[in-house]
Parts: sequence; C-alpha cells; structure tokens
Amino acid sequence: MHIPTRPTLLVLDTEPPPRLGRLTGRVRVLRTDAAGLAGLLPKADVLLAWDFASTAVREAWPGDGPRPVWVHTASAGVDQLMCPELTASDTVVTNARGVFEQPVAEYVAALVLAVAKDLPGTVEFQRRREWRHRETRRVAGTRACVVGSGPIGRAIARTLKALGVTPALVGRVPRTGVHGPADLDRLIARADWVIAAAPLTERTYRMFDTRRFGVMQPSAVFVNVGRGDLVDESALAGALRNRWIAGAALDVFAAEPLSADSPLWSAPGLLVSPHMAGDTVGWRDELGTQFVELYERWAAGRPLVNVVDKKRGYVPGH
Repeated sequence: MHIPTRPTLLVLDTEPPPRLGRLTGRVRVLRTDAAGLAGLLPKADVLLAWDFASTAVREAWPGDGPRPVWVHTASAGVDQLMCPELTASDTVVTNARGVFEQPVAEYVAALVLAVAKDLPGTVEFQRRREWRHRETRRVAGTRACVVGSGPIGRAIARTLKALGVTPALVGRVPRTGVHGPADLDRLIARADWVIAAAPLTERTYRMFDTRRFGVMQPSAVFVNVGRGDLVDESALAGALRNRWIAGAALDVFAAEPLSADSPLWSAPGLLVSPHMAGDTVGWRDELGTQFVELYERWAAGRPLVNVVDKKRGYVPGH
C-alpha cells in the first residue's frame, strides 16, 4: 500500500474533537460534519469516524471519486458505518476494540447488583422519606447467559464470575468455552440474567423477540449493552407488562436518543440508561490515543490491528 508523504486525514467530527497530539504537522487534517462528508471523501487517505453514532459514512460512501484506504471508527460496533459499497471495497476498517470492554462489564455488574438488591426502590423510598424493609436477591449462585463471545462478552462473563455468578457464553461458532447458537434457547431458559452483548448483523437483528422472551424464566432479568436492534422493543415491553420476565435494563435502543413519548420509559421493571455503559472518565482521550497509535502503525507500513471482517461486521478471532 502506497502511503503519501503527508497523508490527508478526514475527521467526521463531533464535540469534543479528538486530540491528535503526535500527529501535528505530520498529517493534513480536514474536519467535517455529516453534511460535508460526501464532498471531502475523495480527498482523504484516512477517515476517522469520531462521530461514531452518525450514519453519514454509509450514506456518503456510495458516491463518485476515490475513497480513503482506511476507515477507523471510535466505537466497538461498525453497523453505523457499513454499506454494500464499503463492504465490497479494498478499504480497511478498524474499530476501538480494547477501550470499552472492562467499563461495559463493570456497568453490567452494577445493573445486576442494582436489580438484585432493589437499589432503584431504595432511592425512591428515600425520596419519599419512607422506611420500607425488603428482602433482596442473592447474586452468588445465580446463572447468566452472555450472548456475544467477543472481548466485551468475555469481560462481562469474567466480571460476573467474580460475583459468584455462573456465566455461559454464546457466540456465532461453538468452540472451547463458548456455546453456539443452537444452545441459546436452552441456556436462556435456565438463566437468571440474560445479557445481550453481540454485534448487530443480519443474524442478530431482533434476535430477542416474543418467542425468546417467552422462553425465559419468570424470574429472569434481561440486559442489553450491545445494540438496540438486537431487541424487538415492543416484544420486550409486552413481556414486562405480562410479567413473562422479572425485569430488564437497556443501555442501547433502536432509535437514540429515546423519544420522550416512548412506552419504554414507563415499562414495568425496566431501567433505562442513555448509551453510557462504556463511557468512563477519560474515555475520549483513550480513543484519541488509540487512533494515534494505529495511525503510526499505518504510516510505518506495519499491519493494522483491530481490523474488522467487513462481511461479518466485527473483528474475527474471538
């Protein structure tokens, strides 16, 4: 791959912008919002999708002219980027694998503990100045089914195991320590906690539907920290209203931000958080540092890491 002496880096920007430190003076940086992306793509050698929630890349990519040889997204998921033209191209796509795994795992553990110990109820009773004694659930000795065997899923399983939970991992392909899709219904039928942490692909789109919620135990709690479209949200709301499952916690949604009139806000037993599971203090600086290190590998002609299999929609090998 030929690398220009002073490559052009195009940043699909959002506030706060990335800190590119060591690249100052070594690269020509162009910044754009979604509206200007299509016009600048032909001028770029590298595209940094810093605004990783935007769908602008997949909308602008099919246009005329040359395209960047490398696209990096500051996120774990790549579903917002991908379009048939990008998938079929020679462009390398990388993601932010390595930044979000442990923060997301900690957030899932916090949700499990919050639900088991009824912390939302405690906060509400304190607000009402009401002394209400309750018995809560023991976490140790329970079972979890973690759907998604990538780095985030594995970190969730490790963290839950430290709490005394017995986790079962489900991935695309069965292998040592990982169950395949054929085992999913059996595992969620016996799980106390069902955790969705899979990438969004054609195979996983709305995999949690009315039938799957019907398979779960009435005492089960469902948690989604993967992608909103892993879940049929209407089916989940119905399962909660009908007490098919005991509760749920969603950090991701099919449409974000969640509209004020969404019925999910008032679904019984549902905790809503605004796509923040992986966002710890300093996370943007970590993302910027990661991209700079990747860029230096690329500029030196060394193989990139975190390379996404564009047809599968994730980094293979896990």
